[in-house]
Amino acid sequence: MDREMGSGVTSWAVEHKQHLLMYDTVDLFWSLFSWNIFSVFRKTQHSLFVVKITCEGRRQNSVCLASGVTAMDHKHQCVALNDGYFIPVLGFGTSVPDKVPKSEVIKATKLAIEAGFRHIDSAYIYQVEEEVGLAIKSKIEDGTVKREDIFYTSKLWSTFHKPDLVQPSLEQSLKKLQLDYVDLFLIHFPLPLQSGMSLLPKDEQGKAISEAVDLCDTWEAMEKCKDAGLTKSIGVSNFNCQHLEMILNKPGLKYKPVCNQVECHPFLNQRKLLDFCKSKDIVLVAYGAVGSTRDRWTDQNTPILLDDPVLGALAKKHNRTPALIALRYQLQRGVVALVKSFNEKRIKENMQVFEFQLTPEDMKILDDLNRNVRYYPVEDVFYGHPNYPHFDES
Repeated sequence: MDREMGSGVTSWAVEHKQHLLMYDTVDLFWSLFSWNIFSVFRKTQHSLFVVKITCEGRRQNSVCLASGVTAMDHKHQCVALNDGYFIPVLGFGTSVPDKVPKSEVIKATKLAIEAGFRHIDSAYIYQVEEEVGLAIKSKIEDGTVKREDIFYTSKLWSTFHKPDLVQPSLEQSLKKLQLDYVDLFLIHFPLPLQSGMSLLPKDEQGKAISEAVDLCDTWEAMEKCKDAGLTKSIGVSNFNCQHLEMILNKPGLKYKPVCNQVECHPFLNQRKLLDFCKSKDIVLVAYGAVGSTRDRWTDQNTPILLDDPVLGALAKKHNRTPALIALRYQLQRGVVALVKSFNEKRIKENMQVFEFQLTPEDMKILDDLNRNVRYYPVEDVFYGHPNYPHFDES
């Protein structure tokens, strides 16, 4: 392929929203940079979706280069969702440990956006959407980003699973956020709880009070939120294969879940669930990707991921932190990774995940760390629920 032909093909691909294939045998990716085709991105509102194909013909990974990016700007890499939208591969989490005041969320989210994060993950139950919204608004007003640059995720809490409560719940989040829409709206857990005043309803024995709501009915209400323009994409969180099949086999299904957000890290690599999701064109999103801080949501008796000597050895080999090794592991598996921090140095440092590669041998070593350790069993929330525990083993 010569320069003129390559430039023409690339321009056509961008302008017509087509995928562009890149083969291992031809270093097309870097040739594209040398052809200066990024002028095409700046002239369109579309993105170029580059799919890397191995010599055996298998799709290895996929990357979206957003409109207007520069040749070496890797920070805004995305993966394609099954509804045509794209999700940034690295996201900033906003759940708050008990010891951190909510006001710190504003500061941390601003720092994250300034550092290059464009994917912001939150939820109704985190009770910080007002603060996150203020941070996003501030960064829009000072010209750091435009609204369309931000990919924002919210989640439907378990007390709002009744179909008539789904859209009002999202509308409450939008009001707190001061946004017209979210980019992604997820069912937070496949475990409905009793609707009412309490977000964590318990009986006298301290057991969760469940509610009989069909997940398929809740999903249909989610679809209506998408049709109403309140969210661009819809997905799920903490679902196992059986729950996903329930939605996928729903009669009259209008939209498939675009993703499944679950706890995932080297100690819990979710291989079975990842393979299932890939087979259904559902993106796996990893929370707890670098392990866990010790807060009320986590199991205090679990080993600390970032203290693992194997992870430490790989960090030393690549001259990176253990957290960066854990994050890079997910990206190279095709998993979207979420990371949270309230430390400015670590927030900036996490963006270095795009600056290095793990070898196939490194990846195998990390795969072998799996031991089905869960930092977030959420037993204190769902203890006594008839459908808990609801996890698949990896």
